Amino acid sequence: MRCVAFMRNVNQGQRGHPATADILAGFADAGCSDAQTFQSNGTIVFDSDAPSAVVEQAADAIAVRSGYDREILWIPWSELRAVVDEHGATPEPPRFELTLHSDTIIDRDDVRVVSCATEHRCSIVDAGQGWALVRNDVQGEGHGTPLLESLTGRPATSRGLPTVIRLIARFGR
Repeated sequence: MRCVAFMRNVNQGQRGHPATADILAGFADAGCSDAQTFQSNGTIVFDSDAPSAVVEQAADAIAVRSGYDREILWIPWSELRAVVDEHGATPEPPRFELTLHSDTIIDRDDVRVVSCATEHRCSIVDAGQGWALVRNDVQGEGHGTPLLESLTGRPATSRGLPTVIRLIARFGR
């Protein structure tokens, strides 16, 4: 199964962040020698029948290799593609971000969720198992990660919808 992993708080090539070579070697150590990075933000495309195990092993291997411990969250390619198919033609893609988290499906209509999103100046427009598509009230702001971390009490990480659209275009449908 093709999957996409988002490493949390990564800017490859910058001091204090894992290098691309460490990320790819970590995924190879976890059994995915064909993994490919996309851009320099810790986005990795990989194939696995056991993606949760691969991501856990890769995170450990990357930490050992680089000295930097980062959470890694993942989504099946088919779900990522479905998000782009459903929302990629929005007239304001820069306002949207896909946020991965390690919790159940967020009920975007729940009063607590709506209230928390309002406080974070955004709204959840779609959600699935372990992900939410967030629309920020102001273009250029990113509130998906702090919103989902507030709601779940766990780490989350986001990529802008334009980045996700380019990812799908680059690696095929």
